[in-house]
Formats: sequence, structure tokens, C-alpha cells
Amino acid sequence: MTLADDIRPIPISEVTEWADEADVVIAGYGVAGAAAAVEATRAGADVLVLERTGSWGGAASMAGGFIYLGGGTDLQKACGFEDSVDNMAAFLNVAMGPGADSQRIADYCEGSVAHFNWLVSCGVPFKAEFFGEPGWEPMGDQGLMYSGGENSYPFNTIAAPAPRGHVPQMQNKKQGESSAGYMLMKGLVDTATAAGARSLYDVRVQALIVESDGRVVGIRTRRYGTTMDIRARRGVVLATGSFAYNEAMVARYAPRIAGRPAASIEQHDGQAIRMAQALGADLAHMDATEVALFIDPQQLVRGILVNERGQRYVAEDTYPGRAGQLTLYHQNNTAYLIIDGDAQDEAMASLTPQLMLRPPTWVADTVADLEAEIGLPPTSLQATVDAYNEGAARGEDPLLHKKAQWLKPIKSPVGAIDLRESTGGFTLGGLHTTLDAEVLHVSGEPIPGLFAAGRCTAGLAAWGYASGVSLGDGSFYGRRAGRAASQA
Repeated sequence: MTLADDIRPIPISEVTEWADEADVVIAGYGVAGAAAAVEATRAGADVLVLERTGSWGGAASMAGGFIYLGGGTDLQKACGFEDSVDNMAAFLNVAMGPGADSQRIADYCEGSVAHFNWLVSCGVPFKAEFFGEPGWEPMGDQGLMYSGGENSYPFNTIAAPAPRGHVPQMQNKKQGESSAGYMLMKGLVDTATAAGARSLYDVRVQALIVESDGRVVGIRTRRYGTTMDIRARRGVVLATGSFAYNEAMVARYAPRIAGRPAASIEQHDGQAIRMAQALGADLAHMDATEVALFIDPQQLVRGILVNERGQRYVAEDTYPGRAGQLTLYHQNNTAYLIIDGDAQDEAMASLTPQLMLRPPTWVADTVADLEAEIGLPPTSLQATVDAYNEGAARGEDPLLHKKAQWLKPIKSPVGAIDLRESTGGFTLGGLHTTLDAEVLHVSGEPIPGLFAAGRCTAGLAAWGYASGVSLGDGSFYGRRAGRAASQA
């Protein structure tokens, strides 16, 4: 073990000099760190944010920008949608998967409208326009979209569908390169800076500094090869992101996504989790992951997704992340999208730019020929297409309940897009925290002086997901962390 790898807590008696100090020291300047900085400075604390890279932003500034909010926000109302706290909670309690914390979900839903207003007060812009097409994010600068499959089966039988993907307005964005997450971060960072928060870049956090009674009072860091001890007079907030790029941690906790990280950045190395673990911090949902299926939803809804047995297993108009999870975890990471020529042409016409549009891997004049080319069991795909077409002709999908607007019989010529090994994801588990963002010891008691938010914690998502949950609970509980740390 090298010096840079030593995450063991540092007794304060070993500190010979403080390189800097503040009331609240925040590790990480992504969405959770920025939200914490805003709230802590507004509460009157002297705030110092430490960032590993050369600028603020983190994964949030590179994200599509969905913030999962609801319960009747002004944006929802302006776009003509009704929602309630109870309705939002009913959806999230199911959509966030087994192990989801109903108390945390209730807390988040109760504060969701106020959180939207807070984001607006921080200068985050939203355009009151609804984007109703399937997609990874709105094609333009629209501000509201379904982002979790709320209007698809089975969720539309559990709670009244309402779009909750709130997207900051951004002109001339480029999906996958420069998207609306930047506008979210810019508003938060500008607000924090105006309120007096300081920042220090190119700083790697290494270990927590503790009093003899276990209270966290600072962070040992390294900058340009030099060790710096930084004192926190009131509290430390950990907000350094997930562990998706720590190969050893992924192999240990979430091996099914090993070698296929996506939608996170290389700085997501689990350092905050490991530092807190060295103090006895408790963890939750470390095996849970979000999984993307690398195909554009405009193609997905126009075809049928089948497994290695030629059978459908998910409604193609659901949240694409749900299709990705089911493919990786329950279908041996094997899927084929069956789509005819007309549907492929429609998908191409709907997409500008054609970001993730994929050409067919195989094309045939008949389903039987296509089945043989793929290597599926004889008559399996034919039986699936026959059953689908019979229902589609009636405008029904009795097996998986795809919405009628996407039901069209599959005709010839027909193609298949090979989606084997076409998944990638990021980790959802992390530190176990209270609703006030206190990091819990394995004993169940909070670790004094230590707070955390964002993807280094186990937030709303357990074994399910909806786009916007990470930026949503990261900013929501980042605020709580900043406020609690300023009062510690």
C-alpha cells in the first residue's frame, strides 16, 4: 500500500499544520457538493469546496440534466399536468425497486415542489414546454418529459402518470457531449460563489482526520504531490460520486457491470465511501445498479425486444433503463430488437441528430429466415411475431401491455439489431445516511461531524431507477448536508 492509498483515519494529534480551514469542508464539486455549498453559505458558514479535477461540474455537468421532481411543480402545471405528493410517492415506491426506503421517498416527495422552487431561485432555467416523444432526453430545450416509464405498464396501473423529468433549458446542446446538466451546475456554482463559498481544485481527498472521540474534524488531501491537512470546524461533507470506476469495488459489490461503466466519470472511484468505511460507516444497496441499453428509444418502441429464446420480456415503451436492467440481470445480457423496414425508416425520420440509431445486423424477407440467421430456436421468433401481430391488429398487447400508439404489425422485410453485450451502467449503492445526510456508523449512530450526499450514498434508488433521480436526490440531500454541517 502506497501513501496515496492509505485511507485510515488520521488522529488529529498527528496533524502538524493546517494548510487551510473552514466551518464546512466539502469534498467534490458536482451537484451534491454544489447544493451543499449553497445551503451552508446561506446558513452563514465559511465554506471550502475541494475538487479533484481542474474545474467544478463532476458527472452532473456532463449529464442530460434530468432532475426528478413532482408533486405539482410550477413547470408541471404550466405544461398542463396534475400531480400530487401521494401520487409521486406511489410511483417511486414501486419504481425504485426492492429495498427502496419508503421513509426517504416520502421525505423527498414532500419537499419536491419546494426543491424545484429552490433550483429556480438559484438561477436554474426551465422552459415550460413538454417533450412527449420517447428518448434519452428532449431533442431541444423543452423542460419536461416522462423520464421513468410513469406512463407505461405496470406503473400506469399503480399511479396516475405524470411527467417528472425536469430539464434545465439549454440552447444548442449536443446529446452525449454538451447537455443540460451544465446549466444546472452553472446556476448552483454561481449561487454558491456569490454567497461566499471558496473552492480549491486539483485536490485529491485521502483520509478523514478525527478527534480522539471519533469526531471528524478535517480531511487529509494531496495536491500536486504535496500532503495538505484541511480543517473543518463544524463538519465535512462527502460528495465525490459513485464507485463505478473503481474496478476492485465493482468486482466485489456489483460484478455484473464490471468492465462496462457508463454515465459516470473516471473520478467516480469510491474514495469517499472507502474513507468513511475506515471509520466504520455503514453501507446500503452496494449491489444495485442502473443499466442502459445502448439503442435509441425511438427505435425500441417501434420494434419488439426478444431474448435468446425468441421471446419478448419487457414492454418496449417502458423506461429504457428498466429494459437494460432486465436484459443484463434476467436475460443473460442477450437481446435482439426485431424491427421492420417501415418502422426503421420512421425512427430515422424522428431523430435529429441520429445519435444512437443502429442499423439492422441481419435483414431477411421472412421471419423464419431471420430466425435462422440469428440462430434462434426453430419457430420461436415466428410464434412471437405471430402473437404480437395478432394483438397489434386489434390495437392490443395482452402479453406486456405496450401502449396502443406503438402497436403496428411487423411486416417484411424484417431486420434484427444485435443487442448482445449492449448494456452499461453505474452503481447506485453507497454510504447509509439519515434524512439529514448524517453518515451512519454500523452501530446505527451518526458519525459526528461527517455528512454525505449524492452517488457516494445510497439515495432514493435501490433496485430500480428513473432518469433524474441522481441529480434529484443529490441536490436535495446535498442541501440537507450543507445545512446540517453548518449547524454541527
